Amino acid sequence: MKKSLLLGACVASILSFSGCTTIADMAGADSATLNLSAAQGFNKTVQEAQANKTLDTSSSTYRKINNVFKRMTPYADQMNQTGQKFTWQLAVLKSDTVNAYVAPGGKVVFYTGIVNKLNLTDDEIAAVMGHEMTHALEEHSKQKLGAQALTNLAVGIGKSYVGSAGGGLGGAALDLGSQIGVGLPYSRNLENRADYGGLMLMARAGYNPQAAITLWEKMGKLGGAKGSALLSTHPTDSSRIEAMRKNLPAAMQVYNSRK
Repeated sequence: MKKSLLLGACVASILSFSGCTTIADMAGADSATLNLSAAQGFNKTVQEAQANKTLDTSSSTYRKINNVFKRMTPYADQMNQTGQKFTWQLAVLKSDTVNAYVAPGGKVVFYTGIVNKLNLTDDEIAAVMGHEMTHALEEHSKQKLGAQALTNLAVGIGKSYVGSAGGGLGGAALDLGSQIGVGLPYSRNLENRADYGGLMLMARAGYNPQAAITLWEKMGKLGGAKGSALLSTHPTDSSRIEAMRKNLPAAMQVYNSRK
């Protein structure tokens, strides 16, 4: 009982002092360090994919993803308030896995399965990319790592349990995830922020935000199908889609103003 009270007091005092983002800084996961770690992990992922002949640089799927990537990055840069310049890079991996993520500093990884299995349009690819870019631009991985640091504190004091950070990605991609938090589930609040930011980002880049609804409807139909890595960390449900519908008018206003 005394240990439990001590743990609660310590965690509460730390949270009131700084919050999870600063906790991550204190744990050595500041923005510059995270971005450097992500760049190193991304390079290793690319090298491994090249060796395994799973790096896609020429297919029609790659060209679709790359075209969206190149169109969206200038608008993503306009949203960057991290204080660190992003060096945007894209890797498309040949895999049936339904997954995509953007690591800190602008390292974008797409699996061909998410486009091919869901038959995504350019607008729907932009919805995925906008959502994941927002996670990186708002440094949600940093906040997750801050929360993880608090969990580690709880383990150190209470000796109660050990958390896991597996993302089911495998090889270098899994290493990247364990280093910077990719593959850990985001909180509902961070997911909502990424949904909203993604809508606005794709609208600014000239992609129809309505595609975000059809994307998540497709994801919902996919359900817990094998190979749906994205759904393990970004669960979809009717309330999520309903929240996006409420934000759609603001995004459509931005989209229509470009015409």
